[in-house]
Amino acid sequence: MSEATELAAAASSGDARVGLRAVRALRRLAETLEAVQVENARRAGWSWQEIAEVLEVTKQAVHKKYAGRVPGSKS
Repeated sequence: MSEATELAAAASSGDARVGLRAVRALRRLAETLEAVQVENARRAGWSWQEIAEVLEVTKQAVHKKYAGRVPGSKS
């Protein structure tokens, strides 16, 4: 079983401590995956608007979050 599968199973645990820890770990995993894919999109020439539309957030939100973290993506 993969780590993500194990975390998903743990997130539905009847033990709140186990469930909440799994939710926290899944949130961190999702944030990491999002950052990787935003970087991939910017390297592929996507605009901030295109990324925002796919993520269903505003252009300003995605730019604010990633402009300083993605190499060469200040604009």
